[in-house]
Amino acid sequence: MTTELNSGSQRSPNTLHAWGIAVLLLVTLIWGTSYPVIKGALSSLSPSAIFATRYVIAALPFTPYLRFLNFSLLRDGVFLSLILFPASVLQTLALETTSADRAAFIASFNVILVPLLGQLLGRQVFLKTFLAAGLAIFGIGVMCWESEQLVLGDLLMLGMAFLYSIYILKLESTTLRHPILPLAAIQLWVITIFSLIWAAPDLLAQQEAIGANLGILLYIGLFDTAATIVLQVLAQRWVKAEDTALMYTFEPISAAIFSFLLLGEKLGVRGLIGAALVVVAMVFGESKSQGTEQNGEIQVNESIVAALPDSDTEPINPPASLPSNLVEVELDL
Repeated sequence: MTTELNSGSQRSPNTLHAWGIAVLLLVTLIWGTSYPVIKGALSSLSPSAIFATRYVIAALPFTPYLRFLNFSLLRDGVFLSLILFPASVLQTLALETTSADRAAFIASFNVILVPLLGQLLGRQVFLKTFLAAGLAIFGIGVMCWESEQLVLGDLLMLGMAFLYSIYILKLESTTLRHPILPLAAIQLWVITIFSLIWAAPDLLAQQEAIGANLGILLYIGLFDTAATIVLQVLAQRWVKAEDTALMYTFEPISAAIFSFLLLGEKLGVRGLIGAALVVVAMVFGESKSQGTEQNGEIQVNESIVAALPDSDTEPINPPASLPSNLVEVELDL
């Protein structure tokens, strides 16, 4: 696969970085809307019906990429799906009993869990990462105890954060061995098959409700699931992984804003304090000294480029001007 963005002029590295940050901001905004949107749909649809229709809609645009399947791609895609499927199920089930904004803040805990679990794989983890994890756990405790009880949805979201952290670590190495879109296609279709088996009785019984919520389901499937995959791939050509993880800490803030606007949910004093502690922990845990960034960036980038096929390492030029110049995207399959 070759992706080329052609325009009339080149952009500086700083401009490319700014474009990537803007795209990642859009991703977190879309993810932030998913919590209140899914929670609102749960008033008329079962979790299994929402989950199945969401992934069917998301998987359809990726269907052409299934023709690139081979044994290695199928094996790795199925393995990733076996992690992502239960994580996504836990998220959907959790929203039945916990608020959308609180669910998003708990989910963001995977930003700290990733380096913690990474140490089990022999990676170097700094002391401040453990300090940040402790601060995040305390913040989640303060936030979740606002109602003076820990509801089932809170525990389900913690489980989701743990599974998604494992998924992120596994995906980091797997994506270096396979083209991104075919790998996404096999994951989406494996999850779709699992979800259709899980939701079969509800899909038959809730056809009218699905039709009434079709607009919401299309948004969740096409934008929250399918579009964000493509946007992440695009953005991470211009933004290194550390900055990407830091940008994802904006997701719970986005979810809190949209939960307030769409559902009228709001955090109390303890909830706001706990949420602030979680965000501080995420920023503190993901921040690195300038020297560490400069010394590590070249090695990481070179190892990634060396592992990618030539077609995935071609330069990308961003549009010179969105209002006046046309951006051409060519996919050579």
